[in-house]
Amino acid sequence: MSNNERVDKDSTKKRILFGIGQFSDAIASQMFTIYVFTFYYAIVGLNINLITLGFILWSIWNAINDPLLGALSDRTKTKWGRRTPYIIVSIIPLCIIIVLLWTPPADSAVLSFIYFLVIIALFDTFYTMYDLNYCALFPEMFQGISNRAKASAVKQTFTVIGLLFAFLLPTLIITDLTDKAYITEFMYAGIVMAILIFVGAIIMIKFGIRERTEFSEDYKTAPSIFSSLKFSLKNKSFRIFIIMNITYWYVVGMLPMIAPLYGDTVLGISDATLLGILLGLAFISAAIFMALWRFIIIKVGMKKGVMISMVVFIISLAPFMFIFNIETGFIAFIFVGIGISGAIFFGDILLAAIIDEDELKMGTRRDGGYYGINALLTKLSTILVILSINVVFNSVGWATFDPVGTTEYTIFGLRSLMFIFPAVALTIGLIAIRKFPLTKEKYGEIKRKLEGLHNEKREKTSIEK
Repeated sequence: MSNNERVDKDSTKKRILFGIGQFSDAIASQMFTIYVFTFYYAIVGLNINLITLGFILWSIWNAINDPLLGALSDRTKTKWGRRTPYIIVSIIPLCIIIVLLWTPPADSAVLSFIYFLVIIALFDTFYTMYDLNYCALFPEMFQGISNRAKASAVKQTFTVIGLLFAFLLPTLIITDLTDKAYITEFMYAGIVMAILIFVGAIIMIKFGIRERTEFSEDYKTAPSIFSSLKFSLKNKSFRIFIIMNITYWYVVGMLPMIAPLYGDTVLGISDATLLGILLGLAFISAAIFMALWRFIIIKVGMKKGVMISMVVFIISLAPFMFIFNIETGFIAFIFVGIGISGAIFFGDILLAAIIDEDELKMGTRRDGGYYGINALLTKLSTILVILSINVVFNSVGWATFDPVGTTEYTIFGLRSLMFIFPAVALTIGLIAIRKFPLTKEKYGEIKRKLEGLHNEKREKTSIEK
């Protein structure tokens, strides 16, 4: 273990207090991912083509919002640090919007569409402000692959806990996720989840954040938004990571988004609470398997670990082409947890290593810039998910939700969205990650050189003070 890692060897308490912020992050993102599509498609009754158009326009806003907030964060200097002020400012607006997502003017398709477009843009603005800066603190606070593996395991365990709350609590309030009679219950669920988001974020802000002093002067050399974008996209490791991460988030985004309709139509599960339990099992399983991926990454390194996880993920998705009732559904959702676990475990660790590599080249840490661009590009996975659903639903005659008009083609379309489309995406990611240059040996060399750079920064900061 290097001297730097001895200094930064993090206690369980520190990892937990920081990880609580991921609980709030996961609830916010999954309330959006799991329920927004089903709500506006099945409850509000928007045509699938209008929803697709809304998400495409939303992605254009992301193209401005995400990199801008990332670069701005890198260039910020306050007595509270670079990231903390943005996290604090975002919390209350984010909680309010979590409630307003479910209050559209449902008596008019045009007004509902305009409302949908505006509210998802506002959600993304404040969610990105929170998520981007919270995530940017991860590689700064936790140095070294061993510490990051431990911290990531804790952080992603809170992801799973947040997902369980997002799956289960709303379904205790909303009896049927596709019945228009329960439109008001969606708002009540939003209120409950907003309270949980607020409590988790406040605990993390108060006790879990520590911005490192050796990076406090890096704002002076942080590049502009356009320079940040150019430098990041010139980085070969980052370009390969983007492809891998988009395919991961395509699958992780597809499963919860399509699962309510898959469960209702293919497995015959009309009880929303039962469906929530089913989804919850997948993420409980994911939490259990987190220790496996932590062992694998330390044993074989990041690159080989990701490749193994992608192959396992494809295999774990296969049962969704064949299961037909709740009993087989329970088995399949538990089994897929091992694939989900790998997907949510590796992202932060790989991106943190890329940021380390970049700091060695540039002399300054650009965590915000990288996470901002990553946020933009990975949100493209949401657009790809919506476009995939659009193609399938239009092909099977489901442009407008019709629970009565279910056919064998509808069922095959839902099955393909749960397995065929994700399997193709993961295969693309697997091919891309084979070219990832940061092997276990290469990253070890980077860390040794980076330790010297951090010592220089630490000494310089001490002298200036």
